[in-house]
Amino acid sequence: MMFLCKLLNLSALLLILVPLIISLPHPHHDVHKRSSFFDIDCKGVFNKSIFFRLDRICEDCYSLFREVELHSLCKESCFTTDYFVGCVEALKLEEDWEKFDKWREILGKK
Repeated sequence: MMFLCKLLNLSALLLILVPLIISLPHPHHDVHKRSSFFDIDCKGVFNKSIFFRLDRICEDCYSLFREVELHSLCKESCFTTDYFVGCVEALKLEEDWEKFDKWREILGKK
């Protein structure tokens, strides 16, 4: 009987906690990305797909060099710093430079 009461209490607790945990923002949630978009001074149109792809370059660059500030320096001024250019070169993505430049223009309205 005591075991059954504890099991029911645990079930009730799970019914309360699971929806709360699921509703917490996730690291790649749109709201987070949108706020990051404005935080790095992008003044153009928020395009989730384009933003995610440029942000991914900065994430991959950080993973390559493991420098704490590199990710934010790469994204600074809406991906227009020399750090972003350096990351594109380090990741050997120069062949896509025209595409990245067009995307930066959409997001940042250079």
